[in-house]
Amino acid sequence: MIQNPGFFFTIMAFALVIGPLIFVHEMGHYLAGRLFRTKVDAFSIGFGPELVGWTDRRGTRWKLSVFPLGGYVKFAGDMNAASEPDPAWLELPPEERAMTLPGKPVWQRAIIVAAGPVVNLLLAVLILAGFAYAYGENVTPSVVGGVVAGSPAAGAGLQTGDRITALGGTSVETYGDMLGYTMLRPAERITIDFVRGGVARQATATIGTVVQKDAFGNAGKIGRLGIAPAPFVTRTVSLWEAPYVGLYRVREILSGQMAAIGQIITGRRSIDELGGPIKIAQYSGQQFTLGARELIGFIAMVSINLGFINLLPIPMLDGGHLFFYAIEAVRRRPVEPHVQEWAFRGGLAAILALMLLVTFNDLAGFGLWKNLGGLIG
Repeated sequence: MIQNPGFFFTIMAFALVIGPLIFVHEMGHYLAGRLFRTKVDAFSIGFGPELVGWTDRRGTRWKLSVFPLGGYVKFAGDMNAASEPDPAWLELPPEERAMTLPGKPVWQRAIIVAAGPVVNLLLAVLILAGFAYAYGENVTPSVVGGVVAGSPAAGAGLQTGDRITALGGTSVETYGDMLGYTMLRPAERITIDFVRGGVARQATATIGTVVQKDAFGNAGKIGRLGIAPAPFVTRTVSLWEAPYVGLYRVREILSGQMAAIGQIITGRRSIDELGGPIKIAQYSGQQFTLGARELIGFIAMVSINLGFINLLPIPMLDGGHLFFYAIEAVRRRPVEPHVQEWAFRGGLAAILALMLLVTFNDLAGFGLWKNLGGLIG
């Protein structure tokens, strides 16, 4: 087992991971706003009181704030950092009103808001495309290279040489596709479609549950069928093809995240598996110690998560604004201010509750509550 890095090293690694991703996210909003000639009042990395900053010739205040877990771009016409419209924008002269965010057509506002998470996803595409070009793509076929005795695959009657075509109705082509499907679904009963000797067959199995530990001792429950891979096959990826591979990988990861959220909502996966900033900081330090490739890959994963979470239709998040814009586009008029205000309050409460939950889970992962229980007992 590899020793975990120290506190200060972990904090440094966390800043190296999260800082640039927040900057890229907010820069997406900023550049899209500039594209549509929207005045920007402030560009902040972090929330709360300003630590350092300067004002550029366009009147934008660039600043670093006390609480670094996030950031914002405040456009003219915004009442606060959450981009809640300020009713006062309607009282501005026409030429100034045209440069506010609420004064822009709904399609332009939607692009400005969506640009942040989209840039995060595009960054991940770029990183994974670079990996594909540099190291190739694993295309090991979904052929059974061996069956672990006593495993769900053995119980289903699978044999070496069988070619798996679908798991639970989802088509699979590579061994990686099979791993990605089963890892997310421990204890689920599924149908296995496979071909043996040119004949299509079908079997059922309950995916096994395995507690897997990484090199640092982090444990997590994953699903396994007990199928060993056929000989590994790696193909070279050309420069022009690499972006398509990166886009496909990001789509796969997003699909897995949506499946995991669905499992949490339906109770098939424990809410204890949700992690927050403390867990990200811990993993940042660990990946940093493993080398540049692992750290860059981790940055891609965090960037995907940042983009995905911000697209959720929760008021206060980018997805919440997009939801309101969609309603506005259908109704041909904005959602009433008092409705938006209550929605933003509810969204803030939900986000704070989620932050408390994931922080509780993160501290539990460090054994804090168990140790406190031992001291009290």
